[in-house]
Amino acid sequence: MAQSNFLTLDEVAQNLKVTRQTVSKYIKNNELNAVKINKSYRITTDDFESFITNNSTSEEPQIAYLKRTKNCALNYGEKVDEFEILHAVSTGELKIIEKNHSESENKFIFGDNFLVLKQLLDTYRGKIDLVYIDPPFGTGQHFNSIDDHAAYSDKLVDSEFLEFLRKRLILIRELLSERGSIYLHIDKKIGHYVKIIMDEVFGYHNFINDITRIKCNPKNFARNAYGNYSDMILYYSKNRDEQIWNDITETMSEAKRKELFPKKHPKLGYYTTNPIHAPGKTLDGDTGLEWKGLLPPKGRHWRYNRAVLTELDEQGLIEWSSTGNPRKIVLASEHKGFKIQDVWEFKDRGLSYVDYPTQKNDSLLERIILNSSNEDSIVLDCFAGSGSTLKAAAKLNRKWIGVDNSNHAFEIIKEGLSKENIACNYFEYFSKY
Repeated sequence: MAQSNFLTLDEVAQNLKVTRQTVSKYIKNNELNAVKINKSYRITTDDFESFITNNSTSEEPQIAYLKRTKNCALNYGEKVDEFEILHAVSTGELKIIEKNHSESENKFIFGDNFLVLKQLLDTYRGKIDLVYIDPPFGTGQHFNSIDDHAAYSDKLVDSEFLEFLRKRLILIRELLSERGSIYLHIDKKIGHYVKIIMDEVFGYHNFINDITRIKCNPKNFARNAYGNYSDMILYYSKNRDEQIWNDITETMSEAKRKELFPKKHPKLGYYTTNPIHAPGKTLDGDTGLEWKGLLPPKGRHWRYNRAVLTELDEQGLIEWSSTGNPRKIVLASEHKGFKIQDVWEFKDRGLSYVDYPTQKNDSLLERIILNSSNEDSIVLDCFAGSGSTLKAAAKLNRKWIGVDNSNHAFEIIKEGLSKENIACNYFEYFSKY
């Protein structure tokens, strides 16, 4: 134990062998006293010793600590106590600047998303089912639109960027419902550090997928490295056992249809055929008996009982070869689609074809919204940019909230929603001081 009169949250976490997040929860639940010194929270050695004494006979916390051992955390100088992030008093308010409907959601808020998220906690804590964000990638650059207007700044780099993101992720976690999830779109150069931040905030056990997104055609850079034509989407749930998961399938492409269903029936359309027998001999049972003068091949049995085979044949769903070999007809029209894998090809369009530098493919956003939300869900994008998430959510009958502090984003979102006849109420965050 440290010999000074006060311990930092890191020192307490190290002594208890838990995360800073756990220590913050103890403070929040009034189980551990803390005082604020120079913008950071400290625990007196007396209070810490009292906490140890009060919990020394309890075995339940020890079990909880063991469950958190896979969680990682990054240490850097600018890291703010989670307790302070959550409990600092908000000094502003949202003021409506244009009203176009009477609903509580379906709104865009202009302002710093950290301050806005703090404000949204009052109303939406535990109520957001889906968050998609495409934050700046920590490149240290400014980005302009096609007409050379300032779009957004990406000047935060390294640990400064990570802390910027971490503070907002902590607030997002509080806003998410128990069935909620977050998809964070990020560049691979910084994304692996961001994953550690997300492990810390949401819990390692709530990590679902690291999705690779193919963003462009292969590049032929004149440098000693492999080409970079993908980025990543980190997908976490608030509680993986309760998350919304609709298991949307991927529609079969024409090329895949030609590969898998090459034959064409004059009435039934495209099809392929499968054997009607399977490995394994049936000693006693219908599937080992003769059907239409045929026995199953040696060491095999019919996949279906003989009554089903007869019914399939009468429906024209058994194809007989010239040598009398029967096979079951499988129709392309009955194919239910493919399980979506973790490599997605949703390429960015050129800057001359979009309204905003980081505008994402609508189909990508629709896939995420369909899979991880329902029609009664609220979808949040607090780096709203072009407003593509908001438009996709509206198209799919979800409620939605967008946040951004870029004047260009505000103009593009307003123009885009209006063009598609999507009603939106517009707010601005104002500081009281």
